[in-house]
Amino acid sequence: MPTANLYTMNFKQILFILIILYIPLFSFGQEETYTIKKAPFSSDEYDEYSPVYYKNGIVFCTNRNQSVSSYTNSENRSPFKIYYIDTTRKVRWQNAKVFSKSLTTKLNDGPVTFNSSFDTIYYSRNLDVDRKSGNLSSTRNKLGVFSAILEGKDWTKIRELRSNNEWYNVTTPWLSPDGKQLYFASDKPDGYGGSDLYYCQWKGDYWDDPVNLGPVINTKGNEAYPYINNAGELFFASDGHPGFGGKDIFYSRFADNNWLTPVRLDAPINTQYDDFGIITDSLIGEGYFSSNRDKTLDIYHFTTNFPQIFYTTHQKENQYCFRFSDSGAIVVDTLSLKYLWDFGDGKKASGKVVSHCFTGPGKYRIKLDIVERSTGNLFFSKLMYDLDLKDFVQPYINSPDVAVKGDLIDFDGNKSNLPGYTIISYAWDFGDGTKIKGASVKHTFKETGEYLVNLGVTLKSDSTGIIHNTGVTKMIIIRNDQQEKNVILAKGKDVRTELPDILEYDNAHINQLYSAEKEFNQGAIFQVEIVSSKTKIGVNSTVFRNVPKKYIVKEIFNKDEGTNSYVIEQQINLMSTYLAYKEILRAGFKDAHTNIITLNDPAAKELNSLKKIFGVSTDSYFDSNNHLTSTSYLLLDQLVRLMVKYPGIKLDIAVHTDNTSSPDAKLRLSHQYAKVIYDYLINKGIENTRVIARGYGGTVPIASNYLEKERALNRRVDFTIVRE
Repeated sequence: MPTANLYTMNFKQILFILIILYIPLFSFGQEETYTIKKAPFSSDEYDEYSPVYYKNGIVFCTNRNQSVSSYTNSENRSPFKIYYIDTTRKVRWQNAKVFSKSLTTKLNDGPVTFNSSFDTIYYSRNLDVDRKSGNLSSTRNKLGVFSAILEGKDWTKIRELRSNNEWYNVTTPWLSPDGKQLYFASDKPDGYGGSDLYYCQWKGDYWDDPVNLGPVINTKGNEAYPYINNAGELFFASDGHPGFGGKDIFYSRFADNNWLTPVRLDAPINTQYDDFGIITDSLIGEGYFSSNRDKTLDIYHFTTNFPQIFYTTHQKENQYCFRFSDSGAIVVDTLSLKYLWDFGDGKKASGKVVSHCFTGPGKYRIKLDIVERSTGNLFFSKLMYDLDLKDFVQPYINSPDVAVKGDLIDFDGNKSNLPGYTIISYAWDFGDGTKIKGASVKHTFKETGEYLVNLGVTLKSDSTGIIHNTGVTKMIIIRNDQQEKNVILAKGKDVRTELPDILEYDNAHINQLYSAEKEFNQGAIFQVEIVSSKTKIGVNSTVFRNVPKKYIVKEIFNKDEGTNSYVIEQQINLMSTYLAYKEILRAGFKDAHTNIITLNDPAAKELNSLKKIFGVSTDSYFDSNNHLTSTSYLLLDQLVRLMVKYPGIKLDIAVHTDNTSSPDAKLRLSHQYAKVIYDYLINKGIENTRVIARGYGGTVPIASNYLEKERALNRRVDFTIVRE
């Protein structure tokens, strides 16, 4: 239990006095954060401490003379008892009464805490209160926490907390507003030193084992007198954290699974004396606390003149300019084609890597197409996603970054983005001793320098009504004149920082609608689609009379979309479809384009993987003497295994060449290659009815034959799965 102590002047106290004397030099005319006044129910002669709100008044502890006990402590003072005073009536310390005789013992009683309906009390007292006075002061008679239930006008069913122990103290309880956690102080030997703060979790019909609040809250010193408000914010007393001296009152809150580093409350709540046992309203606008600053322990009432900004985070600047890029997994020939980005805001840009600035947060549909440079016709759709660009959820300081001393600067908090909350108040701390309230304010800095401006806001949850505080910090640079200001601004412009990639920005939420690269990496192929129809057309329809004869129209049904696609070309590489695409456009199919299709047939998927591994070039399958190479043997053996694995499939083999010699010679060469492959498969045991091998010479090119790299693309073998 707290007692009045005599203090000798130490270094901390001297430092505190110097600080108090020094502060007015910098904050002249500034109002103190808090105004305090001794509570009228607190006496000059006796001790009072640990106030608690109860119905229409205050419950507190006091050692004023009582007739219920003749027991006194070593200082010849009566033990502390639990008292109550109705603060709606005339408040004088003489009007306070014993709270409940059924909770009164021979020894110290209190502090206390209540549940939200005020029908359950948890309070501290000695474990043994029934023995004779000579035995009650035993060192084994520790403090513990007890509970009682209000039945009618009396407190009954007194029970002790299962965590009580005769070897250490359990005291200063506080029940969380939802009744699910019971906080208390204890000098258990497993703590960090002195007394630590613990909590127990309610398990439906009992309190679970104590959990230490950890080293952020607890120190080698003493922590006690916890108080939890409706927002779950913690106030407590400590002589272990850096303070003014003695016990000071600190504030912390739980965020990201950790307690934040405690912040000391401003003077005059905290002094070089013992200050502890605070309670407040939900806005921290007013409340009570205990202190021995005036010879005895007393309860003081405080009002908040200016909201103390406990925690701030550095302000994040919202980003609206980004880099958009294509990974290049699907190769595009940018001599004939170009990347075209559509940003969903009426703006477009071309290039594999582009930059774009949005006007602000919003929802945008992003598309990346591959179009012909000469005509602008769509060749291939590469990407589409919905972008939900958001502002950071934070209070926001809207102000210049650089200003001139003596100028009147506008500071605005109305752009704060805090969805789900209503802002009750704004509080500004300009870092030069000046504090102002208001959403939009003006301030003049009188000296040059770099100032950390803090904006604190008090929020009310729209869903729960719970009130809490948060804040941000922004640095403001103040210079002597406009010329110095311009130098700073020019340096800022000279710093070239790369724009963030849209896919890596925290506040860019992307809903992928279509990604050709994702499908490509899962084994898809490319096809030239000339018509898409909800109704079946048939490959022999006159619709396709203008299709060049070298192409075979295939019908593919898309189950997901319920459409029939009519295609003339399928390739494992995008650019291998471009020549067919151009020819079919010239044939009059204006809606033709290349798309990507995911293979569902397991045999076709495995064949596609083999083609990607081994390639399709005849240059790698046949040597200069037109004999099979080691690479071709590896591939053909895999094809044999594939056909054995899937006995219901046929394999179509189409061999193509370039046009470097006579068409007849190339046709004969392609027939020769086709027969060699055919014979190998048959000799390996594949039935001849399951293999179709043909040579097309140079009649079906997939690229022009002007350059060697294009001719190399035309020298190929197309393997296709055919099912009955």
